[in-house]
Amino acid sequence: MKILTILGARPQFIKAATVSREIQNHNASDAFQINEVIVHTGQHYDANMSEVFFDEMDIPRPSYKLDLGGLDHGAMTGRMMEQIEAIIKKEHPSLILVFGDTNSTLAGAMAGSKLQIPIAHVEAGLRSYNMGMPEEINRVLTDRVSNYLFCPTEAAVENLNNEGFPFSASNQEEQKIFQVGDVMYDTTLFYADRAKKTFSLHNKGLREKEYALCTVHRAENTDDSKRLTSIFQALQEINKELQVVIPLHPRTKGILNQTCDPNLLENLTVIEPLPYLEMQRLEMGARVILTDSGGMQKESYFHGVPCITLRDETEWVETVKEGANILVGSSKDKILEAVQNINFNITQTGLYGNGDASLRILKEIKTLSMT
Repeated sequence: MKILTILGARPQFIKAATVSREIQNHNASDAFQINEVIVHTGQHYDANMSEVFFDEMDIPRPSYKLDLGGLDHGAMTGRMMEQIEAIIKKEHPSLILVFGDTNSTLAGAMAGSKLQIPIAHVEAGLRSYNMGMPEEINRVLTDRVSNYLFCPTEAAVENLNNEGFPFSASNQEEQKIFQVGDVMYDTTLFYADRAKKTFSLHNKGLREKEYALCTVHRAENTDDSKRLTSIFQALQEINKELQVVIPLHPRTKGILNQTCDPNLLENLTVIEPLPYLEMQRLEMGARVILTDSGGMQKESYFHGVPCITLRDETEWVETVKEGANILVGSSKDKILEAVQNINFNITQTGLYGNGDASLRILKEIKTLSMT
């Protein structure tokens, strides 16, 4: 069996790591061999946000690198589809595997479905119900053309059912929906000890539970100077009482310098984007996490760290219901209020499975391929 895995952005490298590892483990002990061919679209082109993941997370090196980052949404998605289509025709895969909600996800799903190749979508069924987000458009369209929908949570399955899924997919077979748990939980469990042993907070001038960790990168915040200014004004206030550490996305940094007051970064501990393991160590040690990242909302929950989400809605509604996550949008006042009132006693309750999502996905793929 040949699987064509489409990756392109930081969250996808993280999610793919445990699935790729399960494929390697499977091939070492089973006569039924699975050949994974990885396509890296180049959507993230910064070395700290892309190439380093293949090294530190033991992901097989990509067979194809498309180098299509830095383009507008339409141009990026269109060129990805064009080049992925050519790769599909060359490789003749049995299945195309896509992760999450990026332009790379949609391009892989669309190219494969038009060529009648079965599509498996990991993290299917997630919804923020904000169609102004590019990610929401990507995940909705990807789900619609996918054959196998691997959902991380019960809520994701319910979302699909409420929308009328399953439908007939691209090859006219009815879609199959599976609740398997969250592959990011698998990854967090696997790498947590390594991160703690490899990286020292002391070497970075940080003390356990004595800093706030923040990331800002989503277009809804970075493309609106008022929202971005309000967020960073709040960070300035927080920093007076609790050190704020911010691995600054290159795009966010550029926008701050161009359209906002550059002094908004003053006194904050601004660092370069970090490789996965180092970022995990900072997440574990933080007193609180402020982010507009979907992945970090979950990782904070996995690590037992309270999260303040700098968005107006989230696809990870379970964390909000559990009291581990507070939605504040970009309001300075709401951000500051949340820091004062958030629950610091976060307990894992199995919302995202048992840490075996990747194994369950691979078992289902193998079963489906043999029917």
